[in-house]
Amino acid sequence: MRSRKPGMWWGAAVEAPDPPALARFYSDLLEWPLVHEEPGTAVVGTPGGSFLVFQQADGYQPPVWPPEPGAQRPMTHLDFQVGDLADAVAEAVALGAVVAPDQPQENVRVLFDPAGHPFCLCLETD
Repeated sequence: MRSRKPGMWWGAAVEAPDPPALARFYSDLLEWPLVHEEPGTAVVGTPGGSFLVFQQADGYQPPVWPPEPGAQRPMTHLDFQVGDLADAVAEAVALGAVVAPDQPQENVRVLFDPAGHPFCLCLETD
């Protein structure tokens, strides 16, 4: 976009039934700061200067993974590279994540955040 200038922010928005709680989960998991909170919205800053925005979603239905016909499909998910897969999974679970029963790859773990969004922890490879 021609109207964008260096230093302008960008971010992904994630719907949630409780935006501040979900923002705190990701802030704690990733050790990224919670930079803004107001009714219906909470924002986590990233090291690169972008943001994860968590927005109120009334009537929120968590996605089903793997996808099933007639159920809410995941529209997007977050991936995070990690150096120790077992340790990262244990940390995420201690913060409130749930390990998905279906794991399609040996070097990736699919988990659900406290609002039911799937996210992946991906083992660092050479």
